[in-house]
Amino acid sequence: MIGVVVAALLLWVWEPNDQKAENTYHFNQGHVFGTEYHIQYEATEDLESVIKDALQAFDNSLSMFNPHSILSAVNANRDTMTNETFETMFAEAERVYALSGGAFDITIGPLVNYFGFGNKSYQPAAINEQAIDSIRQFVGFEKVQLVDHKVIKSDPRVALDAGAVAKGQACDVVAQVLREHGCTNYLVEIGGEVVAHGVNAEGKPWGIGISKPNLNNEGVQEGYQEILHLTDACLATSGNYRNFRTDEESKTVYGHTIDPRVGRPIQRSVYSATVISSTCMRADALATACMVLGAEEALDMIERAKDAACLLIVVENDELVVLTSSKWEKMSAK
Repeated sequence: MIGVVVAALLLWVWEPNDQKAENTYHFNQGHVFGTEYHIQYEATEDLESVIKDALQAFDNSLSMFNPHSILSAVNANRDTMTNETFETMFAEAERVYALSGGAFDITIGPLVNYFGFGNKSYQPAAINEQAIDSIRQFVGFEKVQLVDHKVIKSDPRVALDAGAVAKGQACDVVAQVLREHGCTNYLVEIGGEVVAHGVNAEGKPWGIGISKPNLNNEGVQEGYQEILHLTDACLATSGNYRNFRTDEESKTVYGHTIDPRVGRPIQRSVYSATVISSTCMRADALATACMVLGAEEALDMIERAKDAACLLIVVENDELVVLTSSKWEKMSAK
């Protein structure tokens, strides 16, 4: 979906806590993976230090911004050894790669960097078709394997980009930490990806707003398309209208979502895709795949996924139209 630096397309609806100081709901926020996190939970003590430790450990595994992370070491061919966090990501990425027919592919790193959306702040003055064809020679999930806790590449230039799955996976990790400390009511939001469980301090489901894009002003939100009230759900949103580049020669505007099958940013009618699934990591990956596939194929993929539902905001005749999968109403009404 994406490099790790992505503006949150799915906005958390903050519901203020007006109860007295003895209330056991805590709120932590901060920066991680080039974005922000907001976490609220009911506990007997503030767990901020534990949460930060979990996020740091995750960063040490999958961050492209951390030169000492496992992912950075793999990409630089310094080391091939992995850990459980890396292997969990790799396994889910492989499943969604197969489910999406290659529309989701974590080996897209070199293309993400070429178009200026990755760790490297590089953008060519003009898009060069020859350069794209050259890069595509070492993009493709079939060029990388995980064997005996080691990453095996068919080409040393293969580079992995976990940006389309890492924020969702990090939400799952923090949620697990909260559960291990006895929390049953919590909301974890990292860069717009969300894990919601139980109820908020008012005893109500957590309010989550899906942003409505403004067609006439790129990058600007126009209120909420829909506000969900969730008690047990993992949700992620991907979209193009906030993170884009302009080719200086052709003046073409490119969204950050790249189709790994053709090596170019997508030119689709889907403005954003919101997915609910069994884990936030899976929802994150599926949301990116929806953006790449386009509305018809995305809806088909979600139906085949069986453990997912989606809401797509598409453009038809210069108007925003909402499309949902068959399970959306059931899975979003928790």
